[in-house]
Amino acid sequence: MVQVRTCTMLLNRIRQQPQGRGMQTVIERFKYLFCSTRGLVLVAIALVSGVTFLFGTLSANMAALGIKDVIVDFFNMDLVEAEREGRIIILYHSIAVAVVAIETYIITHILPMRKGLRASINATITAGYIFALIFGLVFAYFGHNYIFHGLYIFGLSLVFFAGLMLAVALWPWQKEYRQADPQYSRTRGGLDLERTAFFVAAVATLGSALYGAIAGSFYGNGFETFLAEDVVREVHRSPLQLAVIGHLHIMLTLIAIMLALIVGRWLDFKGILHKFAMPLMILGTLIVTLGAWAVVPWEHIAHSIISPGSMPAAIAALLLVIFGWRKLIRERIQQQGITRAGFWQKLKALVHDPLKFGALWQMVFMNFVVTIPGIFIAIRLDEIFRTWPFREERIIITGHWHALAGIIATIILLYYADMVGLKGKARRWFGWLVIAGSNLAFGSVTVYSLKRLVVSETAQQPLVDWTMLLADIGMMTVMLVLGIILVWRLVDLFARKGRWAEELGQAGRDGECG
Repeated sequence: MVQVRTCTMLLNRIRQQPQGRGMQTVIERFKYLFCSTRGLVLVAIALVSGVTFLFGTLSANMAALGIKDVIVDFFNMDLVEAEREGRIIILYHSIAVAVVAIETYIITHILPMRKGLRASINATITAGYIFALIFGLVFAYFGHNYIFHGLYIFGLSLVFFAGLMLAVALWPWQKEYRQADPQYSRTRGGLDLERTAFFVAAVATLGSALYGAIAGSFYGNGFETFLAEDVVREVHRSPLQLAVIGHLHIMLTLIAIMLALIVGRWLDFKGILHKFAMPLMILGTLIVTLGAWAVVPWEHIAHSIISPGSMPAAIAALLLVIFGWRKLIRERIQQQGITRAGFWQKLKALVHDPLKFGALWQMVFMNFVVTIPGIFIAIRLDEIFRTWPFREERIIITGHWHALAGIIATIILLYYADMVGLKGKARRWFGWLVIAGSNLAFGSVTVYSLKRLVVSETAQQPLVDWTMLLADIGMMTVMLVLGIILVWRLVDLFARKGRWAEELGQAGRDGECG
């Protein structure tokens, strides 16, 4: 709170000083980018996109084309092969904290909370993820100056502190946040179960972050850097290794759960399905979190907790999809003035808005490329997959995690496009290209990772070539449309009375910016 008041006083003093139009222009843009929800999300998406594009050129595919060597030489990167695992871990954390920041901005925007607390949360997590992203990547890829590593840890600490403030802000038992509308899930006493689900997910995320941080604190004391996919076939894993594995799984799961809650708020999820979904989401979040934490003391039974524990959350997501698709069809049919719609009319109504339809479809598509393959692999692990070469199982694991993370990213992009008011043909083109490109990419990667089920090693090359080509085309499509929307926003930012000015005014009316 003191930090927010200090920043406000500084801004007021700057405004009181004589200044030209240039300084006022800088202040207004800065205020938009780092005060309004739309600006904060834009900055985070731009940074994540830039990091993904730059460090994606270091992949094996880019190395085969000679692009990696050009990038390494141009930026004078320090890439010691023995340190590869450490670089990848810092890269993943740098991107992950930015995604957590994006979800936090959206949550503070869509849920009622005290104005000062909202500003403090956003300011703290912004400083935290930017510190972690910039200084972490500089430390990992451009020489090991441990001052930068300290600033990276400092950034992660700020993100954690912002999470504590978010949990306080979400506390659902305050009288002012009681749910009076019977259309929404609540207890007899008026406790808002949707807000409770957000609160439970936030607390679970804080505990799971500590779960990984405790293991990380033992670096240099008998604990070495490793990638989780490299130790899956080891018979004995240390408690610290198990903690890292549990941390990895649960953090990605909680990010997905929080995003499902955000999508439900976006679509105004309510009614009978909402009343069933919220208790299931709370229960699923608790069980799957405790199951992931149980990996260290009870490794052999942890999956017996996680697998059934994920079902309540999955059912809650299914209820959201059913509600959302029915709502999209109903609203479009009403707009068209159709009294009795046929099957094709309902189908056209369902897909009319690719942003809202796409967010729900991606949740369904996730089951085909993440959930169902994961369950199949778990059931037939010893009979099939452990008989394959280790490289094949490693590919499956890494593809599994990346597909889930990628789908989460596409849902965020669809949400952002709606948030900034993308309309008409631009809305449809953006939505469908993101959906088609991501589905092509992740579907191809899934086929590639499970290729040994359908082809032998000696006959695999045509399938490998085609799946890799299609995956590259799909990802390039998503990156291209994302680049276009970012360029559009950048050009708009330089306009004197662009869309950004209208959004800044809206942020002021919403109490985000003074």
